Amino acid sequence: MAFLKTRERSKERFSLLLLDLEEYYFEQHTAYHVATSSKKERKVRGSFKVCSRSVIFDPDDLTEPIIKVCLNNIFVYFNFAFRFFFLFFNQTGNEKMTFQLDIWSKTEDVVQTLLQVRSFSETIVIAANLQSRLARSSFDKNCFQSVAEKPHMECAVEMVLPLVSNPGHVCITDESLYFQPLNGYPEQVIQIKLHRVRRIYKRRHGLRPLGLEVFCTENDFCSDIYLKFYNTADRDEVYYYIATFLENHMTEHTAESYMLQWQRGHLSNYQYLLHLNNLADRSCNDLSQYPVFPWVLEDYSSAQLDMTNAATFRDLSKPVGALNKERLERLLVRPCFSCSQARYRGMPEPAFMYGSHYSSPGYVLFYLVRVAPEHMLCLQNGRYDHADRMFNNIGETWKNCLEGATDFKELIPDFYGDDPSFLENKLNLDLGRKQNGSLVGDVVLPPWASDASDFLQKHKTALESQYVSEHLHEWIDLVFGFKQRGSEAIAAHNVFHPLTYEGGIDCDSIEDPDQRIAMLTQILEFGQTPKQLFTTPHPQRITPRFHNMTRSSSVNSPLSELSSEDAHSVIIIATEGTTVPSLWCCCILYYSTLWLFIPDSTLKMYSKELKDFQRSMSFSNMALSSCLMLADGKTVVCSSWDNNVYFYSIPYGRRQDTLMGHDDAVSEMCWFDDQLYTASWDSTVKVKWHLQLVNTIGLNPAGTLLVSGCKDGAITIWDTSSYTILQQIHCHTGTIHHMAFSPDSRHVLSVGADCCMKVTDVQTGMVISSVKAEEEQRCFCWDGNSVLCGGQSGDLLLWDLLSNTVTKRIPAHSGAVTAMWMSALCSTVITGGEDRQTIYWKLQS
Repeated sequence: MAFLKTRERSKERFSLLLLDLEEYYFEQHTAYHVATSSKKERKVRGSFKVCSRSVIFDPDDLTEPIIKVCLNNIFVYFNFAFRFFFLFFNQTGNEKMTFQLDIWSKTEDVVQTLLQVRSFSETIVIAANLQSRLARSSFDKNCFQSVAEKPHMECAVEMVLPLVSNPGHVCITDESLYFQPLNGYPEQVIQIKLHRVRRIYKRRHGLRPLGLEVFCTENDFCSDIYLKFYNTADRDEVYYYIATFLENHMTEHTAESYMLQWQRGHLSNYQYLLHLNNLADRSCNDLSQYPVFPWVLEDYSSAQLDMTNAATFRDLSKPVGALNKERLERLLVRPCFSCSQARYRGMPEPAFMYGSHYSSPGYVLFYLVRVAPEHMLCLQNGRYDHADRMFNNIGETWKNCLEGATDFKELIPDFYGDDPSFLENKLNLDLGRKQNGSLVGDVVLPPWASDASDFLQKHKTALESQYVSEHLHEWIDLVFGFKQRGSEAIAAHNVFHPLTYEGGIDCDSIEDPDQRIAMLTQILEFGQTPKQLFTTPHPQRITPRFHNMTRSSSVNSPLSELSSEDAHSVIIIATEGTTVPSLWCCCILYYSTLWLFIPDSTLKMYSKELKDFQRSMSFSNMALSSCLMLADGKTVVCSSWDNNVYFYSIPYGRRQDTLMGHDDAVSEMCWFDDQLYTASWDSTVKVKWHLQLVNTIGLNPAGTLLVSGCKDGAITIWDTSSYTILQQIHCHTGTIHHMAFSPDSRHVLSVGADCCMKVTDVQTGMVISSVKAEEEQRCFCWDGNSVLCGGQSGDLLLWDLLSNTVTKRIPAHSGAVTAMWMSALCSTVITGGEDRQTIYWKLQS
């Protein structure tokens, strides 16, 4: 029997104390523990739980201890007169506990259940009994939220939580996914609306393809539910049914697409590692496959952390076990401490270098014991580990990973997150006293960290540092890539026990059921190698350097008063030694929200007030070419090189509709009076045909005229009411980059690859002004008299159309200016360029 004291813990979390790894939780009843002390009797109300290996009494009062009694130590006696039942335990049977159920009529049933469960202590019999219970029950369709719901299928499953699998039934309808646990915990039924689902993933569980994880948010670390099915066919049917409710799930989430985004600097190192863990079946609900992150520093002793010194960082090209040459040699040739065999070189096939893994439930809970003590108590049979073996000191933990004979663990994402609570003993847990007499409390931090928050901040900075960005692909090769297994793994000294690899052991092929369950348990406890995502060397990142730039803000003014001192920079990413696409092709500023679309197919929402990205959406595997905001302020329309136009709902945070109207890339769009105008490289604007590829279009303020520019330098002016051509002029000798009507719709201004800026009369089709610039102009804004241009050099040029002269040159970008936007009141200008910089400009008074 174990008495497990609680300290300010929620009941839901402490229910995890109930189970061993192989234990099932069958049923629970409201009951009273009748406690007797000094001949006084008192009743403690709580929940009496029947499990496959024990019974537990969980009191409502959290100051009372949880009582757990193993079934093989008890005898049951039922008092029919008073509806009490007694549990006698220990070898002599002279210790007794008394319980009374809240519903007396249930008492006989509970006693019979206890006697039945008491008789099948063998693992295989427990599993058979569980399957029998599941077969005799079914999902209660009275739990449907609507009588109109149509069920698609139901089957028996288990909900996976850390260290616990909760059996029950899943039912999926045309509206919702339901899970009804057999024991009614944590709720009678869990419902997930299908329209809320954002992502779903097939998972391995115990190295078998039985898992399914469902996310209802884009960026949450933890999922809404993780289900383990009893056969792959049921899992796949539920997966594909839910997938029909998702517009872009099948094309968004691939390792290759994430790799390209990361390589170009569109994903941070932290974000990329989270994505890879997710794709490799790592989940915070499965401690045997918890997300794994690398140690990136090896300096935990200096007073100051020097991130410009390569010696500060860990060698990411080697696994933890190979970082110390002396220990590696001992592992290769000397006998193993835990067996009589010589390590690796003298080991029969299948040989392995490391007898312990870099990620396992024990290692995860080693780090998280201060925030999840119930998990550690569950794993350690109701006790904490010895105080000297606890997570006491970050520097000492790193040292042990370098020198310990069996310690090769990596880190978890929490070391690079925002919550330092796992480093602090805020619950005042009694974690023991070390041999030197000191109590185990908060984790001792390196000298360069002033507190836990400072440690996390500097650790995050180290993960995103230039050194780590240049070498992270080497660690990815070891954990997720081509050095994970085979001859490449041997050469990299990265060989683990075959139990940890997908396909290493086929549990279903083991005929003896006890051996099969024992092997599965060993797999779950030992830790599992992530699914291999890359079979060829991972490319290096195009290493960015991050800078901050601040510029003063001022009030509104005409374009002629624009100053380079009146801008605010969002973020600058300068890239060396390579050419990368511009950060964005166009943008929309709606109130305090900036919408950017990026050539990697991503639409990003940036909050000007919070100065941070709030949302990121991916529509296809190809780049976006333009975007615009509809008048209701609730819908963003994006065009893509995949020939499609996408409508994105801001309030619902999801794609609403897709238009497939072209046979080639959609290059630009305009919207007026509930009509969408699109230009495409398939030679069409909406319904009219061109002889050359259309590169850009523009609408006049009234929406009655549309102008399109082609790659051969031709301008075409259209009547939008009749879709007839009013004028067609070949005024440029190269591609037309950008064009727009004047505020009075009398003229069209265009810039092209021939370095010319030309003004064309709408009525006559004559070019009435032509200016040859020193460099190619890519985009512009104008108020009818003054033109602000963005050129190839990155400078902004202010032109006076009356005199055809440049009146001001404003340093702006270090690469070509590729896009420009001006507010309707001409009070704000936003520019973006190939230097991956977005700058706000406020106009002077």
